[in-house]
Order: sequence, then C-alpha cells, then structure tokens
Amino acid sequence: MDRIAHAGIKIADAEGLGGVSMQRAAALLGVTKMALYRYVPGKAEVIALMVDAAIGRPPEQDAAGATAPGWREELDGWARRLFDVFRLHPWLLEATVGPRVMGPAELGWMEQAVSALDGTGLTGAERMDAAVLLTGHVRAIAQQARAAAPTSGTEAQLGAVLGALLAEHGGRFPALTAALDSTRETGGQDEAWEFGLRRILDGLAVLIDQRPA
Repeated sequence: MDRIAHAGIKIADAEGLGGVSMQRAAALLGVTKMALYRYVPGKAEVIALMVDAAIGRPPEQDAAGATAPGWREELDGWARRLFDVFRLHPWLLEATVGPRVMGPAELGWMEQAVSALDGTGLTGAERMDAAVLLTGHVRAIAQQARAAAPTSGTEAQLGAVLGALLAEHGGRFPALTAALDSTRETGGQDEAWEFGLRRILDGLAVLIDQRPA
C-alpha cells in the first residue's frame, strides 16, 4: 500500500492530481494495472492513500526549554506546518475537498489542533470550529500561492491587476484606490497569511478570556 501511495504522490507532485491513474501508478511500480487491483479497488482509494501519506503525522510541538508552549504558540506552529505541507504537495488542495473519509494521519492533525485548546474553557464545538477556521485560512492562502506566478507574490500580482483597473476607474472606487496606494507606499504586500493567522488567534484569545479559568 505504501509503495502505491508514494508512486501516486510522485506523479501528482510532478503533474498534478489529473496525472494520476491506475495505469500510470502501475507502470511506475513496474507491475501490470491488474496487479494493483489486488490491493486497491480503484483510483479513489489510491488518492485516499496518497492524501494520508502526503499529509503524514503531525510533527511534535517544540517546547521552549522545560516550559510547554501555550495554546496560541501551538496553533501558530500547527498552522505553519500544515501550510508547508500544502505548499510541498499543491494537489492536496484538490484531493481534500468534498465528502470523504479522512485517514488516520489527517485525523491526527485535527486531533492536535483541537487538543491544543484543552483547558481554555472553549466548548468541544468551539475547539472544532477553531481547527476548521485555521485549516480554511491555510487552504485559502495555499490556493492563492498555487495560482501565483513563481516570480511574484500573490498580493503583488493582485496589486498589479487592481492598479491597472483603478488607473482607469479609480474615481468609482475611492476607498480601494486609497488602500492600494497606501500598500504601495508602505510595501505591505504578501501579508495576508500573517495578518489572517494573527487575527484568528487574536479572536480566539478574546473568546478564551471571556471564559472562566
């Protein structure tokens, strides 16, 4: 099973999820297509194996000295490591949408995020929602990074497109024009990842502070 998963990952990393097929995986493994059916019923099951292998187990949190990190530091590190996974395997964005069964590795990531909020006073539903919210931010920025050209940042590209439009129609959108001008003056581009992550954690901190110790 591991060999099949890693064969599929190798193809998807090079060509995207669309390049994966039972025939291609079999050829890479040096076996016939029919031989793979002894182990997996079809492509959907191969992709499920690929997802769990590519995501992998969540790495252990690094404690600073003898003091374990707090919930904020844990979730910050968790989100950054998950973002790195999506950047390394961009096809995961396509493979992890819609109703499906999550594998043990993917569930392990969710477990780590939810357990980071143990003892904060948040309900189980709120802890789950926090993990889903962070995952959504990771996915959104990873999707933008995937669509961006390799030579420029996502927001730099957006700024260039908006700049061209507002040069002609800026009078109709004064707030947007002013915001874009300010961004150019301060060089504050490609900050959506950091800005969004900080604001999500800030919001959780406010909610936690409202709860009894």
